[in-house]
Amino acid sequence: MTDKLQLSALDADDLGVISAAVQDALVAVRDCVHFKAEKRFVLLLNRFRWEADPTVDTPYSRTHSALVFNEVAGVRHQRIPLGDPDRMLELLAVAQDDPKSVTLRFAADRAIRLEIGRLACHLGDVGEPWPTPWKPAHPVE
Repeated sequence: MTDKLQLSALDADDLGVISAAVQDALVAVRDCVHFKAEKRFVLLLNRFRWEADPTVDTPYSRTHSALVFNEVAGVRHQRIPLGDPDRMLELLAVAQDDPKSVTLRFAADRAIRLEIGRLACHLGDVGEPWPTPWKPAHPVE
């Protein structure tokens, strides 16, 4: 059994740690949900385990994770294909733009902007990790 990552963010520095942990996570459009009545936004992720020791067991692994934002007053989408719920998105970064908003940036110039009352974010792994032969790579510009 592997240690499950459990992180919380209450400020921009904390969110930077979570952003690094979820970089290159895969998420289906259908798994990005705003629970309006609860003022909660949830993403169910297929997260690359950057923190895993590649010398143990398999070189690379992924796990299912939940990324939860509380106190979400509104959600705006940029180029998110809402009509294609099976479309997979690649999460690149999560950043607090100002005290009242957070942006989830995806590949292909896609984004989700959350209007928040305050930053209250949690990341938690669920289930057991599985091996993957692929390590995400980014072209050097």
